[in-house]
Amino acid sequence: MSMAKKNDKSNQMRKNVEAATRPMPPAVNRALVSLFAPVAGTIIILVVINNLFGAVDNTLAQSSMLLGGFGIISWFMGSAWYGAKGMGMRGGRPMFAGSGFAFMGWVALLVMRVAFSDIPGFTNGRLGSDFVYLLLFEAFAVQIWTFGFFFRSVADWRGPLTAAFSSGTLFGVIAYLTFLESFELTGLAFGYFLLWGLFYGLVRLRTGSILGIVVTQAMQSLTAWQLLLPNLIPPLQFNSLYTAMGIVYAIFIWRLWPKEESDYRV
Repeated sequence: MSMAKKNDKSNQMRKNVEAATRPMPPAVNRALVSLFAPVAGTIIILVVINNLFGAVDNTLAQSSMLLGGFGIISWFMGSAWYGAKGMGMRGGRPMFAGSGFAFMGWVALLVMRVAFSDIPGFTNGRLGSDFVYLLLFEAFAVQIWTFGFFFRSVADWRGPLTAAFSSGTLFGVIAYLTFLESFELTGLAFGYFLLWGLFYGLVRLRTGSILGIVVTQAMQSLTAWQLLLPNLIPPLQFNSLYTAMGIVYAIFIWRLWPKEESDYRV
């Protein structure tokens, strides 16, 4: 190992020790802060931007600022408390394991998408910009808050399994309200997004990494909803799709359910 690599490793170890010994608020306070601070901070940022530059009319730009605010605030606060690895920024085997689990959901959604809903055509050539948005905002920004900052705070307070379900529920609510693929606000649609979030929450719990599910989520949304254009008339055509995918996600959740405490990867 070269001297530069040794120095880098020593510096990283020193930073990890400092992060571990840094005094922090009580666990319950951290959990509450991790839930509300990204929302409150983002609202303040949006109000300032609107006052300085005027309201933004573009829906995609509004979503980018909203989700980006959640991610940025969660990144800085979570890094100060837990470090990058503490929020699931782990590569190597944990990342590939997370990718493998999430890949099953991706394939299942593509199959159900073709089987249960009409596909009137294909994308108009904006795959590059669509993927950047999906990767940075709908995937990374949302997951660094839900499965990074919030997951770790709740895990310290109430335990890893509660953290998986709490963060999965938060992910599902955000996805239901803000994601581009949320075409209808119905009970079945909410159940689909909630089970999707719980599935990812258990993947985070079992692997300890969000990197794999971040990339897979972006690819899943790109291929199932941006490449294969949805027929939104009538929107209720997705009921069968949501029902079928809900059953699939429930099976994945059952199979990923940790059998013993050693299965946890916080």
